Order: sequence, then structure tokens, then C-alpha cells
Amino acid sequence: MSNPLRIGTRGSPLALWQAHHVAALLRPLTSRPVELVEIETTGDRVRDQPLSQIGGDGLFTKEIQKALLAQSVDVAVHSLKDLPTAPVEGLVLAAVPVRGPVGDAFVSRKFARFDDLPAGATVATSSLRRRSQALCRRPDLNLVNLRGNVETRLRKLDEQGGLDAIVLAEAGLLRLELGGQITEIMDRSWMLPAVGQGALGLECRTGDEETLALLAPLNDGATRQAVLAERALLRGLGGGCLVPIGALAVVEGERLTLRGAVLPSDGSRRVAGEVAGRAEDAEALGQALAEELLAQGARAFLSA
Repeated sequence: MSNPLRIGTRGSPLALWQAHHVAALLRPLTSRPVELVEIETTGDRVRDQPLSQIGGDGLFTKEIQKALLAQSVDVAVHSLKDLPTAPVEGLVLAAVPVRGPVGDAFVSRKFARFDDLPAGATVATSSLRRRSQALCRRPDLNLVNLRGNVETRLRKLDEQGGLDAIVLAEAGLLRLELGGQITEIMDRSWMLPAVGQGALGLECRTGDEETLALLAPLNDGATRQAVLAERALLRGLGGGCLVPIGALAVVEGERLTLRGAVLPSDGSRRVAGEVAGRAEDAEALGQALAEELLAQGARAFLSA
């Protein structure tokens, strides 16, 4: 029997959904059996602290990347928003499948819309990006940290009487068939998603030609160009996965439009901009927007 194609993944319900989804796409393309290998990451182990306090990028990816380099797995499936922009020697982002929904979902048992929240309402999120953008729009709100997988956070909304709402990724809720929990998809004119939100990144070893060829059909060109622009923006700003940076690139035909925003953690200011150009120049467009935002004063937020 052929050696199995081993997919490295985190063990959360959402991560397993993503890995099973990729496995289902790969099975018709190979005669090798495809199996999942669950790997615990730092972000999974440390659940009682805000992500920003644990320190460093790669909280949900480093251990899986180490397993790839050690040849314990052949493919890594990442939520692309968790994957640092700095390349890891010996590894390559081999494919980016068609992107899922990019929105942020407002979930509340009491209020139909984010703008309906009364002054002083308590909203929970694990994301500094969501926190800062929510406070920028509504500085009167009380934003608190909330860690855990999707189901855990929904349960805490129901069990903790002091919570008026939580904010989660739209894609995660839909992938887990929890779309009925969504109260409102937040307006992307002011709540920009995370870099790579809704997209998956499939990573493998640079010299593994068989796996590279196997993953190639899963790559979606428009999605890859969009996330390359967003990741170039993040890299150009010098920010990591935990910095309050929102970005969204949209590819229509051969044209790409990229919007981005940088905020301090308290949401007291917002530096934003937009660029557009040829989709094939995705990374150059991301770098150009980074330089524009830095010139507007974003550097002060990032250094803080």
C-alpha cells in the first residue's frame, strides 16, 4: 500500500472541518490514503490569557510547521489569518483554495444589530482588530476578552449573564453549520476583516515535488492574489497577526482593489486607505498601501 498523505491540523472542531474539507478535495487526485494528524499548538495549550499577552506570531501554526519540517506530516492546513507573513525556510505556501466568507458576525440574544447596543453594553471578542474597530465606532461600549473555540464562546454568551454580544468570524460559524446563530454581518465599511480571513493556506516542504503537484489544482488564482496583497500590506506595515490591522482585497477580472486600516488598541484613531491596480501586481499594491498608511501616521500605533 502507498504511504499515506498526512495532513497536519489543529484539533479544534473548526480546524478539523477545514482539514477534512481539504482531505476530501485531495482524495480524488491521489491513490494514496489521506489521513489527518492532530497537533496541539501554543495557542491551543494556553487558553486563559489574551492572545496578545502570550507573545509572538505563529501561536496556532509553529508546531504544525515544525512537524512539516520533521517530515511527520506532508501538508499543513492553516487558517490563513493565523499564518505569519515571514517565510519559513524549507516551507512554501503551495495552495490557497477558494476563499470562504470574509465577514465578522455579530451574535447577540438581546439586540438585532451592533448599532442597537446601548451605552455601556459588554461585547466579547478574542481579537484586538475587532476590539479596536468596535471601539472606534462605539467608544461607549465595554469590550472584554473571550477565548475558546466557536462552540465554547457561544456557550459563554448564553451562560454569562453580563455578556450582551460576541463577535466571531462568519466563515467559522457557517463551516460548523452554526449560521443560524448570526444576528448581523458587520458592515465592512468600518469593520474590515483580518488579513486572510475566510481563506485557507496549504503549506508543504519546498522540495516535495509530489505534494506540490498534488496541491496545485486546489489553488484558486483570484483568492491567492487577494491574500497576497493583504499579506504584503501586513508585512509592509511590520505588523503581525495580533496587531489591530484590517484589510480586504477584492479581485474582479484582472483588477485588484485593496482596502486597509490601522488603529491603536483603544480605537481612538483610524488610519485607512485604498489602492487599486492589476491583480498580477498584488504584492506591490499591498506594499504601496502599507507605505501610504505609514505616511499617514500608522507607525505610531504599530510601535505602541
